[in-house]
Order: sequence, then structure tokens, then C-alpha cells
Amino acid sequence: MMLRIPKLLLIGLICAAYAFHTFAQQNLIMIGGGKRPDDVLKKIVELSGGENSKLLVITWATNAPAESFEAFKQDIEKVSKITLVKAPMRPLNEQTKLEFLQYLKDAKGIFFTGGDQNRVMEVLQDETLLKALQEKYNGGTLFSGTSAGTAIMSEIMITGEGDFTVIDGKKVQTRKGMGFIKEAIVDQHFVKRSRHNRLLGLVLQYPKLLGIGIDEDTAVWVKDNRIGEVLGNSQVIIFDAAREPMKFYLLKKGEKFDLRKRKKIDGK
Repeated sequence: MMLRIPKLLLIGLICAAYAFHTFAQQNLIMIGGGKRPDDVLKKIVELSGGENSKLLVITWATNAPAESFEAFKQDIEKVSKITLVKAPMRPLNEQTKLEFLQYLKDAKGIFFTGGDQNRVMEVLQDETLLKALQEKYNGGTLFSGTSAGTAIMSEIMITGEGDFTVIDGKKVQTRKGMGFIKEAIVDQHFVKRSRHNRLLGLVLQYPKLLGIGIDEDTAVWVKDNRIGEVLGNSQVIIFDAAREPMKFYLLKKGEKFDLRKRKKIDGK
């Protein structure tokens, strides 16, 4: 016997399903390079669905994908038994592209290893792949990465090339990133490698954007593209050049920042 569902109830169910799909909470964890602290790895596992889920590891940034995958595997196994899935190596052909899209469909979390961020964006010149990743993120799947895997997350991506002896954004080479962070430009290895000049130059050139400098052994967890929370062992520096005088924030573990309101959560 066919079950009849009242029309108003059916419309409500469809709307609810659409709302869930459209407004699923986004989660982004960006590590500044160096060591991957346990609290960061545990948060990646938690937001990827836990022990019984699949975490897709993408090693396109490196020329040593097997070693990069193994290093991440050794780290994650210290805190979890989550299943790691190795993405096909670049360059992708038609077969490996289809394999990647299937792995992406099944994954509950995504992790990009370090290396050279330009290599990742070269692969993602394929609009089908870029769109698939963006849809996965917008649908609520955790995205995370370290070093180069962090650099790719913002709309404007620092390539690593340029003259960093001066504070001049025009001398910092950039290109289009994945676009998950639209309110800010992200930099990594920040305190360890003294990368202040290049990020300061860019936020002075683009004052509507915040500059987020993430140190090694440290991460920023961004919820719903808005609230950033510091994880790990060092600091995160945020520059706001839209203010006069320019504002500077030094955040440590547990502290939070509202990217839209451009202030610490406690209002300081």
C-alpha cells in the first residue's frame, strides 16, 4: 500500500532537507606548518566524524607524496584509528580524476599536506575538481591542511615568490586560492620564518581583508567562515589595516576572533 504524505508536510520535509544541505556548518583547520600537535589532530578526527570515518589525504603540494602521506599517518595514528585514504598523485588523468572524485564523495574530512601551494592550484585549474572541492566544503565536510595546505585556503593565495625585504604588497606574488576564507589572507610558518613583511604589505594593499599569520605547531579552526579559534602551541597574529591606526592582535591557544566583526570574541 502506498503511503500518502500530506502536501504541507512534504513541502516542509523538502525545505528542511534543502536548508540542511545549504546551511551545513563549515569547518576549516589551518596549521601553520611544523609539528602537528595532538589537540589539532584530535579536532581534525572529531570534525571528520570520528574513528569510523574516512579522512582523504591530498599530497599534491609535494614531490614526495609517499613520504608526506606516511608522516601524516604516523602523526594521526598516535591519537586515532580513523581510516586514511590516499588521493591519487598528480598529474591526474581521466581515470585517476574519476577515482579522486569518488574518494572525495565518500570522505568525511579532507587534509592537504605541505610542500608548494602552487602545485595544488595547478591541479585545480581543472574547474571540475575545484568546484567539487568547494561544494564538499560548503556541504559541511571538514577541510584542513598544513603549510602549503593552509596557504591554498584563502581567496588570495601567497605563492611564496616576491621581494619580502620591504613592506610592499605589490612585490608579493599572489594567485587565486580555493576561496574558503574570503575575509582574510592567510600566511604560515609566520613567527618562525619572520614573514611579517609580506603579509603586512598585502593587508595595506587590500585593507578590507584581514591578515592571519599562523605560526608553526599552531592552527586556526574557523567555524562557519567566521569564528576563528587558536589551537596548538604557539601564536596567531592578525593584522587589521582597515582601522586607523592599524590594529594588531596576538592570539594564543583557546582565544577566539570574529572575522566579520574584526575583533576578539571578548571584545578586547
